[in-house]
Amino acid sequence: MRILLLNQYYPPDTSATAKMAAAVASALSLQHEVTALAGRPSYDPDERYPFSFLRRERRNGINVERVGSTTYSRHQMRRRVTNYLSYSSLALARALTIKTDLVMAMTDPPFAGILGAKIARMKRVPFVYNIRDLYPDMAIGGDIVRPARWVRKWESLHRSALRQAARVIVLGEDMRERVISKGVDSAKVVVIRDGTPSPGPVPSSDHPAVREIRGEAEFVALHAGNLGFYGAWPTLLKAAAILPRNGIRLVFVGDGANRRQLQEWNRECPLVRFLPFRPANEIPCVMAAGDVHIVTIRRGLGGVIVPSKMYSILAAGRPVLAVAPEDTDVARIVKRENCGLVADPDSPEQVAAAIQRLKADPSELNAMGQRARKASEKFMRQNELNKFGAVLEEAAQSHRGQGRS
Repeated sequence: MRILLLNQYYPPDTSATAKMAAAVASALSLQHEVTALAGRPSYDPDERYPFSFLRRERRNGINVERVGSTTYSRHQMRRRVTNYLSYSSLALARALTIKTDLVMAMTDPPFAGILGAKIARMKRVPFVYNIRDLYPDMAIGGDIVRPARWVRKWESLHRSALRQAARVIVLGEDMRERVISKGVDSAKVVVIRDGTPSPGPVPSSDHPAVREIRGEAEFVALHAGNLGFYGAWPTLLKAAAILPRNGIRLVFVGDGANRRQLQEWNRECPLVRFLPFRPANEIPCVMAAGDVHIVTIRRGLGGVIVPSKMYSILAAGRPVLAVAPEDTDVARIVKRENCGLVADPDSPEQVAAAIQRLKADPSELNAMGQRARKASEKFMRQNELNKFGAVLEEAAQSHRGQGRS
């Protein structure tokens, strides 16, 4: 098949969706011809391109076409919307001239699914929707936008795109349930996880980067990644405030929209440290630095986001503290695999008790880590990526069947 993949971000953009778009395109390109339609790099790119209405390149066996969208910094939220709008309008015009047998859209920009559905409808080809974050639920639940008439219209258009899709690919069972609750046929909704990267060697505790991250702490509960709108941040900081001063530290490695506010809230608690992102080659050191790794989802956002870093933690053989509702994918996996603990995202007391319990029982902590590494084998990334081809072929076949009927 000729597959058109829509996602604004694509390497050299460094966002998670850019990396996954490239990984999915690479997996599909083994049997199909893939064209990725992206914008000019704007998400902390390794390289920037001068303005051009259209730029074509061949990247790792993928045809990459880039429209001349604006490139304002992702940290400038209002201007970032300009990036979204310029990409969408130019991508729509360009997509209509590209020969394709199927359109697949991810969720950058947040209304990419609506755009992809429109393009597929105009070209009379099947549409596959790969949901990374569920919008507009994410924007509302993360307090990015308030309920309003235009948001209700967004939701209406989004539901229409979901119903049009021949297949909807989601990241977890909780997201699948949420999509089905919007009136989508359950037979069309398929779970393909981001999956576990191939596990590499875990650096020793005396590696300089590991020591730098841990500091003088005896026990480190570590959150690595984006400090965005989805986490139960106040609960974590309140938990740190009630923890005993017995060598425990709560360490945040990363950045995001809420980092400055978190640091303001945390002025008087010495148990918390904020560190910047580490270079990509030091990610194994970040994994090794945590005695337990925190994955957090605030209440109300279950099934809206599914944190992919969970799989890297499992691959590193580290226990997980899921500060998330019990019906979320991360909490279900932690309980099912017995590779950590689950705490209520609204209860600082539960979080603090869980951290103390893990510190107090080194042998069980070690056993949880071993079970985490074992669980990671069930979610190997390459196995998950291999599922895309079969799902897209089913979507094409289903579309042909509907055409005959």
